[in-house]
Amino acid sequence: MLQFKIIPVTPFQQNCTLFWCDEMMQAAVVDPGGDVEKIIAALDSAKLTLSKILLTHAHIDHAGATNALAKHYGVGIEGPQKEDQFWIDLIPQQKDRFGFAHAESFTPDRWLEQGDIVTFGNIELEVYFCPGHTPGHVVFFHRKSKLAQVGDVLFKGSIGRTDFPRGDHSTLIKSIRENLFLLGDDVRFIPGHGPMSTFGEERRSNPFVGDQVFSK
Repeated sequence: MLQFKIIPVTPFQQNCTLFWCDEMMQAAVVDPGGDVEKIIAALDSAKLTLSKILLTHAHIDHAGATNALAKHYGVGIEGPQKEDQFWIDLIPQQKDRFGFAHAESFTPDRWLEQGDIVTFGNIELEVYFCPGHTPGHVVFFHRKSKLAQVGDVLFKGSIGRTDFPRGDHSTLIKSIRENLFLLGDDVRFIPGHGPMSTFGEERRSNPFVGDQVFSK
């Protein structure tokens, strides 16, 4: 069975997420933006073996500590989609500006695309390509527990910013409405920042992508 723990990291309080298989005690860390020691402590506390690092996208608050954590455990990096390479290349330039430690560029071991599957232990996560916030953003979905990690695509009551380089508002709306919402109203999601919600709640009340916005 899939278990998870949200670990807020960096001054941006980004929701780094620890996913693990409670049968084999193997884990994946999603979006290790910073605070490596805090992530390591969470893994040690739960007595987990880290299998891989997963990235929804490559903004520094989500990916800044990826290389440091990968080197520490000797594990591979999967995601995001290849169009986010330019954001990875910019990480060293952003390090001092945002006051990040351990922030280094890297090359993922595996770029991800719509329909891919990532695994750790007995867990399989489906990959959904959801550009708009960044051009290479992906989302991870565990169908059995109806749980998604959506990064900065969607938030409780809001959506991701699109004013960064290569962001696109209409593309983001399409990603949410035509890719994520089709997974079902009862799907819970972990956003990149802030509290969890469900796709159904956002369809009902989100002022940017709710059904009421598109029924006028």
